[in-house]
Amino acid sequence: MDGVTMQRAHANTAPLTTSHKRLVLCVLSMAVLVAQIDTAVVNLAVRPIGQFFHAEVGPLQWVIDAYNLAYAALLLSGGLLADLYGRRRAFVLGAVVFSVASVLCALAPSIGWLIGARAMAGVGASLLLPASLAILRVVWRDPGERAHALGVWAACNGLAMAIGPTAGGVLVTHFGWRAVFWVVVPVSVAIMVLAVRVVPESTDAAHRRFDALAQVLGAITLGGLAFAAIEAHQAPAVAASVLVMALVALTWFIRVEARHGSAALVPLDLFRVREFRGAIVATAGMTFGMYGALFLLPLMWQSTGRFNVIGAGIALMPMALVFMAVSPTSGTVVHRYGSRLATAGGVGIIALGLLALGAFSGAASVVPAGIGLALTGLGMGFATGPLMGAAVGAVGPERSGTASALVNVARMSGATLGVAILGAVYAVCGSGASGLRVAMLCGGSVQLACAAVAWRHGAERR
Repeated sequence: MDGVTMQRAHANTAPLTTSHKRLVLCVLSMAVLVAQIDTAVVNLAVRPIGQFFHAEVGPLQWVIDAYNLAYAALLLSGGLLADLYGRRRAFVLGAVVFSVASVLCALAPSIGWLIGARAMAGVGASLLLPASLAILRVVWRDPGERAHALGVWAACNGLAMAIGPTAGGVLVTHFGWRAVFWVVVPVSVAIMVLAVRVVPESTDAAHRRFDALAQVLGAITLGGLAFAAIEAHQAPAVAASVLVMALVALTWFIRVEARHGSAALVPLDLFRVREFRGAIVATAGMTFGMYGALFLLPLMWQSTGRFNVIGAGIALMPMALVFMAVSPTSGTVVHRYGSRLATAGGVGIIALGLLALGAFSGAASVVPAGIGLALTGLGMGFATGPLMGAAVGAVGPERSGTASALVNVARMSGATLGVAILGAVYAVCGSGASGLRVAMLCGGSVQLACAAVAWRHGAERR
């Protein structure tokens, strides 16, 4: 880094007053809230969208996974660009792209248009969210204060899940599915305006550069894995060919990154840090089952006639409410008991929730599903903030954008593959309660394995 850049980085990350930090946290939390509300309401709108466009399960999986895939594939570049050219700049640009994409989704004349616009929204999120986590890492330098801020940041996921399904059900019922995309636009615009006024700019371009080849190979890998899972049932030969291509791209990607060392898009030396490695695996496992459940439960409930759109949204609320209530306490749990218990224990509790959803998928009462969802929310509340904190806190401030991007890549890669693989399992096993049972048992098993990894690689105290 040259002297001018270094001076700029230090000047723009000077300690802020407590009241200024609260304003920054408000803006960062709004960004998480709008992105997660978008995901939550779209899950509720999947069935009406399918009816409107006469689409089967496969295209509906792409409505969800186009966003997830673009988000996951470009998060690496999003975090790097935030470090190189300015975290606030990346944050604001992400909000702009996300807003435009939401408008295009609302205007979609076909399912293909909608899938493309959802991918564009994922591009915006790939700039917006890693920049928000990197800004949080830079502004809150004290680990204790950062843990509290991360708890609030993570709680917005729960708030979005509480607001999203119910609001989505009401919007779809009274205004049609297009309304779920219009609703996020005003909040995105407010984020842009506020960020320019209150969020400090910071950069750290030390020995870093953009690697187009690695970005393309990473996108091919994630896209190929998701495509192979979604299309395996309908086109097994094509899916197998794409899977081979994805594995070749992954091998090539690792070789390219190994040559670039610390300047790589994904610096492989980060994975030598035990806590970082454990957080990445646990985060991917956490979202694999959780996002699969959020996609399949409303679809199954509405397809079987058990709930309408509003009823499905209300039925999902136990997970959201528990998540929202528990997340702000996760910093206290880490302080008292260590990050290993919070992360591994949280992922393990999610596994119990998914296994309960699978075991009682055909029950006449909705109470067992509510218990399973509440357990899932409890585990997410304990684990989400500490996992983000463990990953970002394991590296220096100069790598905060890259680390936040990687943990979000893990989160969205798990989500993408969860919707793809568990959705495929659901379809292959006949849909309905029987398909949900097998899918949730698979998801719960993955969660348990990742909880074991988190326990083995986590730190006792943080």
